[in-house]
Amino acid sequence: MKTTVIIYGTSTGTCEDLAGRIGAKLGVDNVINVTDLDASVLADNENFILGTSTWGAGEMQDDWYDGIKTLKGADLSGKTVALFGCGDSESYPDTFVGGIAELYNAVKAAGANVIGAVATEDYTFDDSEAVVDGKFVGLALDEVNEDDKTDERIEAWVAEIKPCL
Repeated sequence: MKTTVIIYGTSTGTCEDLAGRIGAKLGVDNVINVTDLDASVLADNENFILGTSTWGAGEMQDDWYDGIKTLKGADLSGKTVALFGCGDSESYPDTFVGGIAELYNAVKAAGANVIGAVATEDYTFDDSEAVVDGKFVGLALDEVNEDDKTDERIEAWVAEIKPCL
């Protein structure tokens, strides 16, 4: 496997926990908070797994605002990115995991190859900016209402993206 880093932003610890769980399944020990993201992290790794929670009207976690500037200023051509996000599909059915859409747009504009889209059929929500061509742009997780599905969803997603990393 090429060098891979998992980068997450978290306010309550949920996204950090999910990043660690994904890292354990992938065998990736390099799991960092987005506050530690800089140009050297992007230069020193080929693969990135980026995670954010969604707040308010579909916004990414606050710590990502500086991180997104770093991503937008980078050349990610030839690099592979997978995304994951957590949200609350019951309380915010119109903006479920919308925060990962901002990450998706930034890494696509920077030239990254984005992998790991997930079908929406097994989810209950009304709308999401994170849905492109009928699929979530990454792994969508709801630890508030569907935590019983998290392990299965992570397992399936990891099996899909691992050969590409």
